[in-house]
Amino acid sequence: MIPTWQPPKDYRQRAVVVLGGGVLGRRIACIWASAGYNVRIRDPSLQQREDSVVYIEENVASYAAKTGEAPGTVEVFEDLKDALLNAWLVIEAVPEKLQLKIDTFAQLDELAPSDCILASNSSSYKSSEMLENVSEATKARILNMHYYMPPQCMVVELMTDGYTEEGIFPFMVERCKEGATLPYVARKQSTGFIFNRLWAAVKRETLTILAEGVSVPEEIDSLWVEMFLRGGAVPCKTMDAVGLDTVALIESHYVEERGLSPAKTVDFLNTNYISHEKLGTKSSHGGLYPPKEVEEKESQAPSVVVLDVGLSSPTPTMASGAVLEYSATGQIKRTLVEGQALPDGVAVDTDSNTLFWTNMGIPGKQDGAVLSLNLNTKAIETIVAPGTINTPKQLTLDKTGKKVYFCDREGCRVYRCNFDGSDLEALVSTSNSDNPAPAENIHNWCVGITVAPTLGKFYWTQKGPSKGGQGRIFCANISTPAGQSGTSRSDVECILEGLPEPIDLEIDESSNLLYWTDRGEIPFGNSLNRARLDASGRPAETNLPQKHEVLTRNFNETIGLKIDADNNTIYVTDLGGSIYRCDLDGKNKSVLVSDEHRAFTGIALL
Repeated sequence: MIPTWQPPKDYRQRAVVVLGGGVLGRRIACIWASAGYNVRIRDPSLQQREDSVVYIEENVASYAAKTGEAPGTVEVFEDLKDALLNAWLVIEAVPEKLQLKIDTFAQLDELAPSDCILASNSSSYKSSEMLENVSEATKARILNMHYYMPPQCMVVELMTDGYTEEGIFPFMVERCKEGATLPYVARKQSTGFIFNRLWAAVKRETLTILAEGVSVPEEIDSLWVEMFLRGGAVPCKTMDAVGLDTVALIESHYVEERGLSPAKTVDFLNTNYISHEKLGTKSSHGGLYPPKEVEEKESQAPSVVVLDVGLSSPTPTMASGAVLEYSATGQIKRTLVEGQALPDGVAVDTDSNTLFWTNMGIPGKQDGAVLSLNLNTKAIETIVAPGTINTPKQLTLDKTGKKVYFCDREGCRVYRCNFDGSDLEALVSTSNSDNPAPAENIHNWCVGITVAPTLGKFYWTQKGPSKGGQGRIFCANISTPAGQSGTSRSDVECILEGLPEPIDLEIDESSNLLYWTDRGEIPFGNSLNRARLDASGRPAETNLPQKHEVLTRNFNETIGLKIDADNNTIYVTDLGGSIYRCDLDGKNKSVLVSDEHRAFTGIALL
C-alpha cells in the first residue's frame, strides 16, 4: 500500500510556473531559478514577459549566491496550456481581483498535471475564496504561498485552503529553503496571514496616536528603531519578560477605557496562562514560551509517530487512516503513510529504522494486516497479509529476538512473528473455536500487548464489554511450555481483574512498572494507570486498596501510550484527537496536540 499523497514525481526535472510577470511575479521566478529549478513565466503582456527576462538575467546570479546552486533556465509564455506542460508547482501572482483568481484556479484545475501543487501568492484573499469552480480532488493540493518583496525580504508564508494535504507543508517548507527563503506556516486560515495581521495592528495604533496628537511621525519611527530594531524587542518574549499578569492588567485598563472586548486579550491570558501560573520568565511554569529547562528538554525530545484512524474526517472510509509524524513541540512534520484501514498499533525498530503497524480492517472479518515502512528507503511491506488475521490491535517489538508481537481482538488471539512476517504463531488463543462469534466472546477479546524479555514474559489486556468493569490483564512466558500450544498452555495467569476497560500496555523494564490506558468509565476509566511488578513479573504487594494506581484521568476515549524513560515522560493518545505528555508518575500532564479532525490510536517515538 502507498500513500495517497506523495511529492510530485521527478519534480526536480519538471518546471515551476509563475503566473504573472509583474514586479513580484518576476522576483518569485528569480527565487526558484536561483535554486536550480527551470522556471516558466506566463503573462498575456509581451512587455511584462520581456521585462521579466531582463530582470532575471540581471539578478539571478545575486540570488543564487545565497543558494549555492547553478541557476536554472527561465522561459516566458503567452499561452497558459503550453506553460503548464509537465509543471510540478504553479504560483499565481495575477492582479488582486478575486474573480480573476477564481477563473485562474478553474483553468489550473483543468489544465495542470494531476500531481501539480497549486499556490496563490495573494495575501488579501484566502485561497479558500478561490475554489468556486475547482474539483474536490484538486482542493487538496492548493494553498496560499505569499512572498513579500525579495530579495530585500525573503520571507514566504504558507497557509491551507482548508483542504490542503498536510504532507504538502513540510515538503514545501524544504523546497522554499532551497531558494534561500524563510518559510513560515500559518496553523489555520487567516485573512492577512501572520505578519500582515501584526502590521495591521501596528499601523492602526500608529494612526490613532497621530490622530489624537500624542506624537509625530518622526518620533514614532525613532522610538520604533530604538526599541525594536536596536533594542531587539519582540512581541512574545517581551510580554514574557514583563509578566503576563502585568500584561493582563495593562490590557484590562485599555479594555475599560476604550470599550474593547477582552475575549482575545485579557480573557485569553487569564484562561490559558495566568490561571495555570504561567506568568512568563519569572515563573517556573513559563509563559507564552515554556520555561528554559522545558525548552532544553523539548530540543532533545524525540519525534512522535501516531496513528490516525480517520474516523473524524467528514466522509470517513476504510482508507481514511494515516501514519503521521509530529515534532516534540506538537507541530506536524510529515505524513508517513496514508490510505490505511483503521490503523491501531505502532512500534519502531531503531536499529533498522523500520516502522511497524497494524491495520484493523473491518472488525469481525479476516482482513486485518501488519505492515512495515523502512524509513530510509521509504519501502512499504505487508508482513502479515489480509486473510490471515482478524482485527490486529496494539503491536510491540522484542528488538533483541527480532520478533513482532500483536493482539487480534475479534480473533481472540495473541500472535508473534519475525520482522519479515515469517514464523507467525498464535501464542495464546482465548477461544476454543476456530471461528468464534465475536459477540459471544467479547470477554476474550485481546487488545493491548507488551513484552518484557528481562522478566521472560509478555502481557496482554482483555477489555471485556465496553466500559463494563470486567477488564483483565494477563501474562504468560515468552517460551511456550514444551508440548503445549496457544489453546492449551498452562502458564497463562490473570494478574489484574475488575478493570473498567483496559486498552494498551507498556512496561518500563528498568523499574518493573507496568503502565496501561483504560477507556472505561470514571473514576478509574479514561485514565493512565500503573502497577509495580515483583521479580516474578506479577503485581507486587501494596498498601493500596487495589493492586494498581490511577496516575491521571480526564482523557477522551484514551487508547495509545508510549514510555520515554530517559526523559521521564509518557505519551498518551485518545480518540478525541489529542496527544498528551506527562511525567512517569502522571504529574505535569499537558496537551501536545489537539486536533478535533483526528482520532488517534497507537503511538511510537522516533
